[in-house]
Amino acid sequence: MSDDQLKRNIRPILHKPYGSMDLVSVKAPANHGSHSKDSNWWVVLNLAFQSIGIVYADLGTSPLYVYPSIFSNGIKHRDDILGALSLVFYTLTFLPLVKYVFVVLRAKDNGEGGTFALFSLICRYARVSLIPSQQAEDREVSNYKLELPSKRLKLASVLKSSLEKSQFAKIFLLLVTMLGTSMVIGDSIFTPSISVLSAVAGVKEVTSALTDDMIAGISVVILIFLFMIQRFGTHRVSYTFAPVLCVWFVLIGVIGFYNIIKHDTTVLKAINPMYIVEYFIRNKKDAWISLGGVVLCTTGAEALFADLGHFSVRAIQVSMCSMVNPALILAYTGQSSYLRQYPDEVSDAFYKSVPGPLYWPMFIVSILAAAIASQAMISGTFSIVHQSLSLGCFPPVKVVYTSANHEGQVYIPAINYILMLACIGVTAGFKSTVKIGNAYGTAVVFVMTLTSSLLVLVMIMIWKTNIFLIILYILTIGFVELLYLSSVLYKFTSGGYLPLALSAVLMIIMYVWNDVYRRKYHYELDHKISPARLKEISANKNMSRIPGLAMFYSELVHGIPPIFEHYVSNVPALHSIIVFVSMKSLHINKVPPEERHFFRRVEPRELFTFRCVVRYGYKDVREVAFEETLVTKLKEFIQEEILLQNQMLSTIGNNAENGTESEGEIVERNNDVANAKQLEEEIMQQEIEQVQKEWEEAGIVHMIGESEVIAKKEANIMKRMVIDHAYNFLKRNVRKREKVFDIPHERMLKVGMTYQL
Repeated sequence: MSDDQLKRNIRPILHKPYGSMDLVSVKAPANHGSHSKDSNWWVVLNLAFQSIGIVYADLGTSPLYVYPSIFSNGIKHRDDILGALSLVFYTLTFLPLVKYVFVVLRAKDNGEGGTFALFSLICRYARVSLIPSQQAEDREVSNYKLELPSKRLKLASVLKSSLEKSQFAKIFLLLVTMLGTSMVIGDSIFTPSISVLSAVAGVKEVTSALTDDMIAGISVVILIFLFMIQRFGTHRVSYTFAPVLCVWFVLIGVIGFYNIIKHDTTVLKAINPMYIVEYFIRNKKDAWISLGGVVLCTTGAEALFADLGHFSVRAIQVSMCSMVNPALILAYTGQSSYLRQYPDEVSDAFYKSVPGPLYWPMFIVSILAAAIASQAMISGTFSIVHQSLSLGCFPPVKVVYTSANHEGQVYIPAINYILMLACIGVTAGFKSTVKIGNAYGTAVVFVMTLTSSLLVLVMIMIWKTNIFLIILYILTIGFVELLYLSSVLYKFTSGGYLPLALSAVLMIIMYVWNDVYRRKYHYELDHKISPARLKEISANKNMSRIPGLAMFYSELVHGIPPIFEHYVSNVPALHSIIVFVSMKSLHINKVPPEERHFFRRVEPRELFTFRCVVRYGYKDVREVAFEETLVTKLKEFIQEEILLQNQMLSTIGNNAENGTESEGEIVERNNDVANAKQLEEEIMQQEIEQVQKEWEEAGIVHMIGESEVIAKKEANIMKRMVIDHAYNFLKRNVRKREKVFDIPHERMLKVGMTYQL
């Protein structure tokens, strides 16, 4: 049988679209890292020690400013101190300890935490993503699968179905995630301001010559220095964080214990919650307003969840229960004991309660602890913005990877300078920790409340928690957080407006960019090239083939994007090899490198065209050698494709032997199969050699869509404002797409397009 006859007989079976074949996925080995961390107590203790320097800096420095914020108008009754201490004790117990350490940390996404982790868990379980880019193959990624309990509850199915059917619910869920992200970014403005200002204010204990303006000026200088060193990366100084914070917690714990023994041991009776009741009866509305100061003792609690990716759950639980929580309780109790004897010194309770010989050591350590707390929040903001970029929720900005060993450590210059200016403005504008505390409390409580809201969805749909436990959580933790939220909102005009205003600006930016991003995707989906049109292009006699490999970049993961139509209508030439590349972000933290590239062959085969979806998680880093990796994966795909086809040919031969064919027909069939295998292997070798040759000799040309986005003529005024003005303003002032992909300018060709949305 001739080669042409073999092709005619075998190709109809073999050359189905590659996506319709049953693919054999290569799974990454199961990750037992978290199990080994928890089973090896030495490793757990080591991680617990390290976590103290990263996770607890913000929470640990809260004793600097909590009591001045609670008693901003002074202490009116001696027993009010017991009521405030009781509130602080139970707030620390219920929110950071019970809620975050023992409940929220369970909602980890492959070891990662934070608002995006909760949102990603929900998106993977229910189809609530607003972009229809889901592929069945995505669920085969090893990190994508969820560990679900075996039991099924009707409530979980009903809620899942409701979310998937409601467009309003999908948009609302996205807005909640954006609001939570915006509030965390707001935290990174207020944390440096209040921490550094509170620490520097301690110098007034040794000299009264310094005014509030001078202290604010010194704080601004420290903040500028702190932001200037961000470009060098946290890995250069982070190894000192844990020892400094350990010294800090030991000092505040020991000083607190000393103050309890020296001044008033009766403060220990504040463990009785009746003092809270008496505090509210005695002060009524003022007690409710003071809750905005009490909640500041939980600042940094969200970091317990957000920084989970660096440590195991057990390590954070051990460090919290063994050192952090006891030290904070002793610190607040010691300050209360001191204030029972010296109630007029509440405005500077922390430094006033420090014994004289320990003042300077405590002042130096407090400055360092405040700087570490600021550093942790700034670095966290860089990470959050990086995640937002990956999911198309933030305009493109330059991202610098500051560590070769720790890929999660990033520095974003534009965000760094914006945060620096905002911190300087807040510090120089307010000059008071009480006023900054009003703004800070609003951001803290909003983030906690939004986390609880998403967590309840996780409890119902994914964990399938008993409904009575969910109700108990809402009635206890939820009620407490709403109570605190009502208090901080009362201080709206006294600084509480600032985080809401900042969050509103950030949300508008994020939503406008994401909204147009989604509209562009739907436009490409509606205008993708049909298979018939592609065959017509390939059969066009006027279309010449030129050497080289062309990459067409698009967001589209299904079909051929319209950028190709625009290109061939203006340039009657196609490169020898064409690859349509889509950068796709999955709702998981990381995609294993061996599962990142998903190829399909585009028919007809003679066109030598492929689709490649490059899948990233929201914490993944783009490869430096992107071209080389893609070419290597393309050659591997061609090889695997032929191997799969040969397996199918072997199956055809085996089935023939089990059928009713004569012995002669079976021999002939086996010969045909063997010849077909040899032919396919020869084709494979030729294609791989051609890919290598085109890459080495002619190189790669990158086709980037230079799109102009305008609203349709019939669009309403709101849509016109979003697309024609807001989006295009952002587009003009952010990084260009080729810079984001790090594409060499000399090998880039821009294809002009107009999107009428």
